[in-house]
Amino acid sequence: MTELIAKLYPGSEIVQRTGGQLSTVYEVRRTDADPLIVKQYAPEWRWKQAKEVHVYGLLSGQDVPQVVQVGDGYTVLTKLDGVPLSEAEPPDWRASYEQIGRLLRRIHCIGQPSYGYLTDEILDPLPDNDQYMRRQFTKKLTEFQGLKGDPALHRRIREYVETHAELFKANLAPALCHNDFHEGNVLVDPETWRVTGFIDVENAIAADPLLDLAKTMSYSIRGDATKLQGVVDGYGDLPEDWRERTTLYRLYHSLELWDWFASIGNADPLDSIADDMAEIVS
Repeated sequence: MTELIAKLYPGSEIVQRTGGQLSTVYEVRRTDADPLIVKQYAPEWRWKQAKEVHVYGLLSGQDVPQVVQVGDGYTVLTKLDGVPLSEAEPPDWRASYEQIGRLLRRIHCIGQPSYGYLTDEILDPLPDNDQYMRRQFTKKLTEFQGLKGDPALHRRIREYVETHAELFKANLAPALCHNDFHEGNVLVDPETWRVTGFIDVENAIAADPLLDLAKTMSYSIRGDATKLQGVVDGYGDLPEDWRERTTLYRLYHSLELWDWFASIGNADPLDSIADDMAEIVS
């Protein structure tokens, strides 16, 4: 891949940044222009490449990398300035999360035709949030059971979902959801503490915007009142039931995360995640 990049951008410094399961990422440092990012995808993950290009297209005009070129197994993107918020310590977390709230609101203004998982289309689309979230909980509870999760907790989660399922019907319009909007994917300028943008759209879905907000609450805010107030202030008007709905959605995200760690044999975080779920359904 480095030979191809050198041909595309002669005289540039090529630095490999990561090499994961889905893609290998290179930074192209050019002497006469802004740096670029090149992502190389293995053949089995080309559908992820198509998804990334599609979602960044939906987000055109937002504070995200712009697609420069799409090749056979690689995508060239502009490089955003800034460092991940997870690696920084802003002097005012509330102000940072107000900016995050505004970004989320802008993403959620991009409507979608149905509910479901996004690639370069919506897979197995469903017409309403009630059907979609019931399907998702059923799928994740089945996985939880198959992965030998605690039967008593399984029963309590199932009962909690049934008791609160009317909340699903409150959302009437699917929106583009980043579905991984945590501090590791938000970039900031450490000089001014301005949020410069966000990255990593590989988990994007079409869903209730509060499902997206709930994931930020689960993965980054984690009960921090200052951060929560900031994101709520930045986001703007929320429905009256937002606390109840995001609680139900946080349960879903924890269940999904438990299933993921169990499926890859990482047992270390399972008890902590199970405790989070048990606290919600208690």
